[in-house]
Amino acid sequence: MSAERSKGIVGIFILITVLFIVFLIFAFYTVSSLQGGDHLTETMSGKSGPIAVVEVEGIIMDSRKTVRKLLLAEKDKKIKAIIVRVNSPGGAVGPTQEIYEEIRRIDKKKPVYASFGTVAASGGYYIGAACRKIYSNAGAMTGSIGVIMNFMNFADVYKWAKVKSEVIKAGKYKDIGNTARSMTSEERLLLTEMTENVHEQFIMDIYKVREKSIVDGLEGLRKYAQGQIFSGQGAKDLGLVDDIAGLWEAGRRIHAELKIKEKFSFKFIKLKKDFRFADVLGGLEESAKNLNLFLKNERAPLLLYK
Repeated sequence: MSAERSKGIVGIFILITVLFIVFLIFAFYTVSSLQGGDHLTETMSGKSGPIAVVEVEGIIMDSRKTVRKLLLAEKDKKIKAIIVRVNSPGGAVGPTQEIYEEIRRIDKKKPVYASFGTVAASGGYYIGAACRKIYSNAGAMTGSIGVIMNFMNFADVYKWAKVKSEVIKAGKYKDIGNTARSMTSEERLLLTEMTENVHEQFIMDIYKVREKSIVDGLEGLRKYAQGQIFSGQGAKDLGLVDDIAGLWEAGRRIHAELKIKEKFSFKFIKLKKDFRFADVLGGLEESAKNLNLFLKNERAPLLLYK
């Protein structure tokens, strides 16, 4: 074997090794963000301050991480108020509603406010609407109050590829969304009714908290809740947002409003993660599946605030 060939093989091996390490690092962060951190210790990190900041980042597919941070902020007697910092385009219905419920419960004991950063749309807005007051950057994308369920029809593709789908089911509607056929009018009506029901839940949960703020009341809210996207300023004009301010300015206003004696500062609530290599590898398939469901939602009847 020539020296040049040996060097080439070594070079390829090194390149594969580097790519593998990069892949593992990417996999770790992907699993952590999409699964919400399955292995979290009940500890907080960050400088002490009388106002806690609980960050809601990215796609909402799980409520555990956010709820656990809210509970830590609730239990800490040094914390006088909580700001939920939202940077999310939305996500699955169930986890979003669970976070909403916890915010409403905690707010009865300790004031909870919302701060919209870059985007607080759909499920992101839903979470913010649970808070007693919403602060938003003027240019933040917000609103998108609606519910969506997507299905793909590959019947023509299957026919072209000469692929025949066979389904064995027990239950008339069990294969709703089968990609090998068109949806029947009865099936479409069933899913439409369910989607409209969840949309109504969304609207009424907003209205329960923001009844006095929404321009034109419930009738106005129904008009604004058709999936439209607003800027933070535009949302304020409609009563969907209370005030225009960034996170730190909102914190100073809350500090003054509550007449907190301690010096103004934030405590960002962080959950320390236990790194387990096996969890990174084991969670890849589930994480990829969750991301695919959110982006395409081809088959599973997954309702999304998106």
